[in-house]
Amino acid sequence: MTSPSPASPSPVIDASDLTLSLGQGEARVDVLRGVSLTVNAGETVALLGPSGSGKSSLLAVLAGLERAGGGSLLVAGQDFMGLSEDALAAARRGRIGVVLQAFHLLPTMTALENVATPMELAGMRDAAPQARAALEAVGLAHRMGHYPAQLSGGEQQRVAIARALAPRPALVFADEPTGNLDHANGEAVAELLFAQVAEAGATLLMVTHDEALARRCGRIVRLEDGQIISDTAS
Repeated sequence: MTSPSPASPSPVIDASDLTLSLGQGEARVDVLRGVSLTVNAGETVALLGPSGSGKSSLLAVLAGLERAGGGSLLVAGQDFMGLSEDALAAARRGRIGVVLQAFHLLPTMTALENVATPMELAGMRDAAPQARAALEAVGLAHRMGHYPAQLSGGEQQRVAIARALAPRPALVFADEPTGNLDHANGEAVAELLFAQVAEAGATLLMVTHDEALARRCGRIVRLEDGQIISDTAS
């Protein structure tokens, strides 16, 4: 009698035929045109493509930051197409880390407060120590008490990365995470990002224009004109 084969892992992201359009009439632009993508837990996936190909829009839809016009989307077993905005925010909190090109730091909060406050709102214990450790890990131990306006663009990006990774989320979305850093800082942040993702066994989806950075992911998904044109192991 043969043993039953092990069950296939449930995908952490299961997107089917996603569409997204902006504008109306003659000004309408189809940003995503029937995108389907499945990502299993623990995978690292790079989204590559020219400007305007839809990769950042796809990332925003998958993270629940943008509503798709059509299709289906399950993230960690939850129907992101059917959730309210409040429910989407609750689904992300503490479980999904997001790093966008726009840092979205609160100007009236210090670097430490920007990292700790989301964890406090999620009811996590030891938010402040975790925030300090995350900022130290991105080289900002000496800047924790500074406000965003007192930080360089690169420093603000590192605060945003620390904020995303501090709760040790199971799923991390990153849109050009090293885009505003010089080469040395970019390399350091990339090392940190991949090391922490690996340590936590998290899943990573990353938009990048950097082919070398993309090759550090297990998969490279290329987009063009709002569609996936290739999906290969790196």
